Amino acid sequence: MTTTQNIPRSWRGSPAEWAVFNALQGLGKAPGRDFTFEANPEDGVAFRFIDPPDLGINVVGLMQNYATGQDGSIRSVMAKQQLMGLGVHLIFIEDVDLAQDPSYYVQEALNYRDHSHMGS
Repeated sequence: MTTTQNIPRSWRGSPAEWAVFNALQGLGKAPGRDFTFEANPEDGVAFRFIDPPDLGINVVGLMQNYATGQDGSIRSVMAKQQLMGLGVHLIFIEDVDLAQDPSYYVQEALNYRDHSHMGS
C-alpha cells in the first residue's frame, strides 16, 4: 500500500497515480523507456506506453476525483471511446483497488485486463 509519506515532493500526480508509477517500476518498467506519465492530461490518459504502444492506464475513483478536484468519469469514458478508435486500449484502475494491491492491478492492466466499474 502506498502512503503519502513515501511520495516524493517533486511528484505532480495524485497518490493513486504514484501507486501505479511505483508498481510499474517494481514490475521492471522504466519511465521514458517503457511508459510516460502526465498529471492531469487533456485527453484523460495519465500513463501511456511506449512498449506496448497500444496501451494506456488511467486511475479513476472517489479519492482520485477528490485529489484532482474534478469528476473525470465522463471525460474518462469519452477518452476511452476516442482512443479505441485509434487502436489504443485504455485500462482504468480504481483507486480503492490500488490501495489494496497496486502490483496486482497494474500487472492486470499490462495484460489488458480492466477490473474497474468502467471496464468493458
